[in-house]
Order: sequence, then C-alpha cells, then structure tokens
Amino acid sequence: MKTLALALLCAMLHLSVQAQQNKMEQAKTTGYAPVNGLKMYYEIHGSGDMPLVLIHGGGSTIETTFGRIFPRLSAFTKIIAVEMQAHGRTSDRDTPESFTQDADDVAGLLKYLKVSKANVLGFSDGGCTTMQLAGRHPELINKIIVVASNYTRAGMIDGFFEMMDNASLDNMPAPLKESFLKVNPDPKGLQAMFNKDRERRRTFADWPESDLTRIQAPALIMSGDQDVIKIEHVVEVSRLIPKAQLVILPGIHGALLGEICTPKPDSKQPEVTATLIKEFLAE
Repeated sequence: MKTLALALLCAMLHLSVQAQQNKMEQAKTTGYAPVNGLKMYYEIHGSGDMPLVLIHGGGSTIETTFGRIFPRLSAFTKIIAVEMQAHGRTSDRDTPESFTQDADDVAGLLKYLKVSKANVLGFSDGGCTTMQLAGRHPELINKIIVVASNYTRAGMIDGFFEMMDNASLDNMPAPLKESFLKVNPDPKGLQAMFNKDRERRRTFADWPESDLTRIQAPALIMSGDQDVIKIEHVVEVSRLIPKAQLVILPGIHGALLGEICTPKPDSKQPEVTATLIKEFLAE
C-alpha cells in the first residue's frame, strides 16, 4: 500500500511539473530582431512592468545557462532571454566578438522591443556584457546582476589563459555542444562560435577601472567560492561599482544558477539565488 501511495505521489508531482513546463511554453513569445547586422533570437516569458533580461555565458544557449533557474525567475518577473552573436539561434557576422559590441546588440534589441528600461542578469561572458551595457547605455538599465565575471586578466584563476591557448572543440564540454546542435544543427556554426569565444577570452585585455566606476545602476555581484574568477577579484568588482552588493555562495562556475555543466542537478542553489535576486530587485 505504501509503495502504491508513493508511486501515485510521484506521478502527481511529475504531472504537476509537466503542467508547469507546458504552461511556460504556451506563454512564451519568441522572435528574431534585426540588430546591428544580426538576426538576434529572443524569448519573452511572463508579465510585468520591468523585465529581467538574461544574458548567457560563453559557448552557451539560453537553456544551458538558465534552464534550471528559469522557472524560479519567471515566477516573479517578466523575462527577456537572448542569445548573442553566433550563439544558439542567433546569426553570426564577419566580425570578432567583443563585450562592447554585445552590449550594443542587447541595447539594440531592447530598443527594437520598445523596452525603455530593464533589469539585466548576465553570467560569465554575459556578466561582462552586462557591465558594459550598464556603462554604455545607462538610460536603459534599472538594476544589474553580474554572476562570475571579471574586468582584468589577473582576476582569472592561475592557468586560465594557458588553458584557453590549448582549448579545442574536442574538449569543449559535451552538454554545451549537444545543446547548441539541438537548437542549431550546424557543425560549422558550432565551430565558429567556439573559435570566436576562445579568441575573445584568449586575447582579453584589461578594462580601465572607469568602466566599472561609471556604472550608476544598483548592482548585485555574485560568484562561487571555487569559481574561475578569484574571490578577491569579485570583491574588487563589487567595490568599484558604486552601488554594488556582494554574494559569494559555495560552488564552482555556474553552480549558483544550476548551469548545465555543474555536477549537482538537484542542488537548491538556484532556488537560493532566485530568492536573493527577487529581494534585490524588490528593494
């Protein structure tokens, strides 16, 4: 009898989760915006006056960076999730990637969507884009959340750039490759994305401190205590941005979001992170 009751309970929970996912899919609006020579893919979920823009990390798609935390964020705010140049469903152009160009692309998307002001959450490379966006287009920004991002080469863990010099598509994490090909079944597109991401990171040049001190939007700076960004560098970022708060949670790169390559798919950290973000945005 207990076994039957447990089976029924599990079935009910599964149906409840599936119903929530179906509801989210039905409420989703997708599109492509003509922005600075790109066909830029975006998704809109939920409702609200002040959207939260999600910017994924390098080598990623919307789903790989935000898939596990997405339902928790969209439960309390409107979401605009984007894919950047050469990533996922967004087209490429015959230019290298840069964080300043990515920032201008997101600004162009917001203007295309007639969004006058937004909150922005960026992870890793997406966090670098978020900081540039807040500095270059302050009129569009309400608040920012920057997760595991740097502004100098010295901010990365020792050996990071040597690792990038030796990186190849063969040793790119399989979940990232599989997820890219799921939404864009073009091996040449995958290779182009990898090459551009690798080159941008390999040749990363220090930003002036003024790129951070000019940011006037309230900021929540987050990272893991075993991240690829040194903790002392994350602290430095939080001190340079005038209205910044700092959160360090246990875990590796992306664990606090439940990023697809983190080893604990049942971790409660995305729930904790979403709660902290909700409180920050409500202040």
